[in-house]
Amino acid sequence: MSFSCLQCGTCCLYMAECISIEEDLGDFDFLCSSVATGTPFFARIDPDKRHLFFDLSWIGQHPDACPFLRPSGDRILCTIHDTSPVQCKAYRCVVRWIFGPDGRLAGTMTGTLALHSDDPALLQAYEAADRAIPRWMPDAEDRRAQFLIARGFCVSCERHPVYIE
Repeated sequence: MSFSCLQCGTCCLYMAECISIEEDLGDFDFLCSSVATGTPFFARIDPDKRHLFFDLSWIGQHPDACPFLRPSGDRILCTIHDTSPVQCKAYRCVVRWIFGPDGRLAGTMTGTLALHSDDPALLQAYEAADRAIPRWMPDAEDRRAQFLIARGFCVSCERHPVYIE
């Protein structure tokens, strides 16, 4: 099953630690930096999303999210898509949702095989998968999914718990 972006925002819910707004330049312009590299970049709120950027309530409820992420109906959008930094343009979105035995979302895996989770059991299982399945393997994503399924997790290409055979 191939992945199709639903603009759910899940992939950017933990990006606050990656992007820092250094200065508000006014008129929807910002001087920012990539926290990992210290590389500065200029960001401008996309004209068609400026009305979304005024609402600070959602970002206040999601302090770990990218500071430029905002909800719009049933989608969550990047408000700087046109001027987003290199790491955002190269970022592979969530490709697998991982659910615990209780059916609740336990974490997500991106196309770079990064795990985003606070679930101790999933973190432990994924560390074991990381040791057992090298990232360079062409089918590493599928192998890791099977590894987690064998340990009682449900792994899906969709946001709903559907077991992958």
